[in-house]
Amino acid sequence: MPSRHSAEMDLNTHFPALSDLRSRAQKRIPKFVWEYLDSGTGVEATRRRNRAALDKIGMMPSVLHGEFEPDLSVSLMGADLPLPFGIAPVGMSGLMWPDAERLLARAAAELGIPYTLSTVATQSPEDVADDLGAHAWFQMYPPRDEDIRRDMLDRARKAGFKTLVLTVDVPVASRRERQTRSGLTNPPRLTPRLLAQVAMRPAWALGMAQRGMPHMRMLDAYTTPAADNLPVTAHVGYLLRTSPDWDYVKWLRDAWDGPFIVKGILRVEDATKLETLGVDAIWVSNHAGRQFDGAPASIEVLPEIRSATSLPIIFDSGVEGGLDILRALALGADFVMLGRGWHYALGALGAEGPAHLAHILREDLKSCMGQLGTRTLRDLPETFTLD
Repeated sequence: MPSRHSAEMDLNTHFPALSDLRSRAQKRIPKFVWEYLDSGTGVEATRRRNRAALDKIGMMPSVLHGEFEPDLSVSLMGADLPLPFGIAPVGMSGLMWPDAERLLARAAAELGIPYTLSTVATQSPEDVADDLGAHAWFQMYPPRDEDIRRDMLDRARKAGFKTLVLTVDVPVASRRERQTRSGLTNPPRLTPRLLAQVAMRPAWALGMAQRGMPHMRMLDAYTTPAADNLPVTAHVGYLLRTSPDWDYVKWLRDAWDGPFIVKGILRVEDATKLETLGVDAIWVSNHAGRQFDGAPASIEVLPEIRSATSLPIIFDSGVEGGLDILRALALGADFVMLGRGWHYALGALGAEGPAHLAHILREDLKSCMGQLGTRTLRDLPETFTLD
């Protein structure tokens, strides 16, 4: 039997980068699922803008620093974390790969990093309770009904979630044209066209056959089947959801007794007002290009927001490696989240995938920090713009 070291070497040889995991995942996930995971909205200009803006950010190498082991640890909202990245919420996560939520929760617990469960995941807070680590975050899409709201918060607390994340950049369902063309509906209905795609992906199909087709289990307690006239990119959660306002944020701040993060911030004035309302951190994000195709790249607005608030800043959108993480941290983020990447890893390697992605990111961070002569993430050099 091959040793663990030889197995790691084999993974490193075949999958040295996140792009390798993405390529293999595409071959193992049915096309209609892939289009949901990988797509943006519109012509996907915001997705491309995220990548292009990150690529424009340079960092000046520094030499003659001798041998050292980079320190990748960070502090966030009073917690000491061994790595500067975590797992962002992804709706219908268990559609991407069977049992994705539990696999990601376990991986995060082993790594000592945050895992964020979405309201519209395919597992409920109770389902993943036994797999959670010390840094369990619950992401809420805002229910309109106050009783449902209170019940969701209570369930999250009892399951072991300590941090609440309110997503505010989904006031309406986005169009996501690639997803629509794929034939995916919410909940998924396996038409002959989709069944043909499933038949070509045996590992995914076997896992789903063992567990049943996924649906949004947390919402079972509050809803009947979705109305027939919902948009195909919407789901049963939209029957409960409201578009939150500032009073909604105040209500949640009073109702939740732990760290409270607001996700989906791109404007300075929103960041500064949230600080006055007592939130514990803001999450700079354009939803990875999945909501509005005219949005700026998240990295473009990060420095101005950093200069306007003393709150911790979490960042996502377009991150594909350790260098991107360093770019975000250098421009003012305190922590970086990835969503799609973890699911590419699951699609490529199953249960082994998340640990291997963490290994890729960790080694990339160390390599880049060695080139920069930077021993800690607090000492990153200033950035510059590449022509």
